[in-house]
Amino acid sequence: MGVTLDNLEHLPKHCRGCVYWELAPHLKEQAEEFGTTELEKEAWVSSVLLEWGSCGRVVYSDKLPVGFVLYAPPNAVPRASAFPTSPISADAVVLTGFHIVPEFRGGGLGRMLVQAVAKDLTRRGVKAIEAFGDAQPDEERSCVVPADFLTSVGFKTVRPHPRWPRLRLELRTGITWKEDVEAALERLLNTVSVSTANPVLQRG
Repeated sequence: MGVTLDNLEHLPKHCRGCVYWELAPHLKEQAEEFGTTELEKEAWVSSVLLEWGSCGRVVYSDKLPVGFVLYAPPNAVPRASAFPTSPISADAVVLTGFHIVPEFRGGGLGRMLVQAVAKDLTRRGVKAIEAFGDAQPDEERSCVVPADFLTSVGFKTVRPHPRWPRLRLELRTGITWKEDVEAALERLLNTVSVSTANPVLQRG
């Protein structure tokens, strides 16, 4: 499901109030000081939706939100210019926030989210997704996607760095991916156990 102002509250609490990507570093500090980070997040999502279109996906298991991804043109992501491996290529959209709840990690959900983004952007004529990876990820609420995860789902390093490499996924390959990403997600998250056992055939 696309990220909107209506379901923004379904993001994990620390992500809902995180403006690491959405504000320049000094403005982020001000927002944190004055307690306006959630308002700033709403304003950012509203602005990107209005000026550019869909900028994220939330995935649910039953009605429980279990993961999300955000993405936008680089000119809408102030933090992107602060990395030593910037700038993002002119033909790419930058992947920013990305989170899977711990209980749902390791089952392919992250890959499915990336494929959903690729499907959306391919339809919109975007040529590539780029992301800054964290080569030394800290599990304590890191706002940057681990570089190892990005390479595992098809991203290639275009500018190496010991901590903040920039990676790229060409979307011409996206059209070869399974079209029905939503159905794949539904199967992945299906909590109903279905028996596949066949009746035992009696030998005559």
